[in-house]
Amino acid sequence: MASHGARARSGGRPTLEEVAARAGVGRGTVSRVINGSPRVSDATRAAVEAAVAELGYVPNTAARALAANRTDAIALVVPEPETRFFAEPYFSDMLKGVAAELSDTEMQLLLIFAGSDRERRRLAQYLAAHRVDGVLLVSVHADDPLPDLLSQLEIPAVISGPRSALETLPSVDSDNYGGARQAVEHLLSRGHHRIAHITGRLDVYGAQRRVDGYREALRDAGQTVDEALIEPGDFTEEGGTRAMAALLSRCPDLDAVFAASDVTAAGARQALREAGRRIPDDVALVGYDDSAIARHMEPPLTSVRQPIAEMGRHMINLLLTEIADRRPTVSRELDRRQVVLVTELVERASS
Repeated sequence: MASHGARARSGGRPTLEEVAARAGVGRGTVSRVINGSPRVSDATRAAVEAAVAELGYVPNTAARALAANRTDAIALVVPEPETRFFAEPYFSDMLKGVAAELSDTEMQLLLIFAGSDRERRRLAQYLAAHRVDGVLLVSVHADDPLPDLLSQLEIPAVISGPRSALETLPSVDSDNYGGARQAVEHLLSRGHHRIAHITGRLDVYGAQRRVDGYREALRDAGQTVDEALIEPGDFTEEGGTRAMAALLSRCPDLDAVFAASDVTAAGARQALREAGRRIPDDVALVGYDDSAIARHMEPPLTSVRQPIAEMGRHMINLLLTEIADRRPTVSRELDRRQVVLVTELVERASS
């Protein structure tokens, strides 16, 4: 009956003050209990929780976020066209990992594309208004201005792979160098000697590291690196087809190909088939990512598995730590973390 009267006096919704009166404590104590502060005795916490349950009090999360200068929102920013996001399993796997890790929090996830100049300008205005607590940046290019903008705005951010060896922002990546070495060493062990490489976009540091791994594996095996066997790609299927056609024209005696992504390998396979080359009898083929594409290709594609969903989970955990620990930028820069996850070669019939 008293509970009903309390709701009536507050217009149908119990207030923080009413919870405090029912529990026999101050308003600040109720706030501390609701926000999980340890500076409350067990007896007081129990009294407040009982009052909350009895009155049916629901915290005003918007007001709590405003008071704490929080929005309870995280942006996953993809500086690529939407078409590429939906065409490449890398992005969907990353999103799955991020969403799974956020599911136990109160954070909302916003997916934002910034593949055009107009979208980037709009995003810059959105971020400048501090409408999110933090940002995950996926597929970052060396000249991308977004990481520097986030630093200037002092918005916590984590990127999926460093922009260079001197990266200052927290990042999560797989061992691109080691993964490429695994791919090439596998092909060498199968007796291949004219191993070509279709790269990813070379303004992406991860793609550069895969080229480095390719070169070093050949050198360590006592082979000379033939630059004619390296063809720039862009991680897309169309790019893989074009690059493979160029390689076949320039180096018709090649006997194996390491592609920088499974999507690129699918394009390379098309060009090989059009040229009458059998996989793996004439040309062995290895991809990177170990996505669903690798498993469903014919023949199934040998691929370097990078734990993409796990990378997404690590990114979220790192970002939540950054958000919770909002120290001045100078202090945070001394504490930057670069997480590198191991890769694994998954052998299938294409090699």
